Amino acid sequence: MVNVCEVLGTEYPIIQGAMARIAECNLAAAVSNGGGLGIIAAGGETADWLRDQIKKTREMTDKPFGVNIMLLAPNVDELIDVVCEEKVPVVTTGAGNPGKYIAKMKECGIKVVPVVANVALAIRVERAGADAIVAEGTEAGGHIGETATMALVPQIVDAVNIPVLAAGGIADGRGIAAAYMLGAKGIQVGTRFLVANECIVAQGYKDAILKAKDSSTVATGRSTGHPVRVIKNKLAREILALEKQNADVEKINELCTGTLAAAVLSGDADHGNIMSGQIAGLVKKEQPAAEIIEEMFKEAEEIYEDRNNICRAGRSVSRNG
Repeated sequence: MVNVCEVLGTEYPIIQGAMARIAECNLAAAVSNGGGLGIIAAGGETADWLRDQIKKTREMTDKPFGVNIMLLAPNVDELIDVVCEEKVPVVTTGAGNPGKYIAKMKECGIKVVPVVANVALAIRVERAGADAIVAEGTEAGGHIGETATMALVPQIVDAVNIPVLAAGGIADGRGIAAAYMLGAKGIQVGTRFLVANECIVAQGYKDAILKAKDSSTVATGRSTGHPVRVIKNKLAREILALEKQNADVEKINELCTGTLAAAVLSGDADHGNIMSGQIAGLVKKEQPAAEIIEEMFKEAEEIYEDRNNICRAGRSVSRNG
């Protein structure tokens, strides 16, 4: 099977998660300079904004980077045109099947890596020509599916013949090691990069991640068909209360309007939509993106060395017992 680093053109097999309104040129360039694949999140943005971000990213790094396109975006065709015209090295996609766009992007030399939450879509995107797949479990932050990472990843690995990267609930070397044991060839990480020095979110947002515990996130929006994992706060509780009352989708959407911006720009910990994965409870410090990547993979390497030592010791005991 093709090596993930060869597909992405990176030193480490890691993709930075596409976080709407957050993942822009500064974070993308920092992750790419650190050996991973930085991602510009185009969700909710204009084609002109995306083109400008691509230009700025290229000024800050000579390493490969990518763009994430949300397929539900009303301007998706314009965004696809931009990445093709700019010949972005990698495009990740979310919220749908990118099948009808894959051939066009690949003709422009773009590697296409869809983010999927079920086996059926993984099979479809492989048939359409995807170069790799991110299998994202429900532990992830932001828009989520229903299946947990540990159950999802091995099933997708068994169903396709292209490299699979695991996402959802990964923030340290233990997560990397677990992903590899499940058959993944790389990882995607979002939540830990929220507290990278280069991430533009307001300090209040970062503090919410740093203070999080194992039970600090909740999935809102299940009643609307678009569940989103966020830090539990006053806004999240209000949304859940409306859902319990079977309120109209319009009423819920009205309550949510502008709340992501409130979280990202002003760090509103009470009424901001602070998207985060369940792994936030393990994220305890701010540090440069490159340091995050190096630390995670060093931890994973140490875990593998320990495992090999344990296995050798176990075989010795077995033979001498």
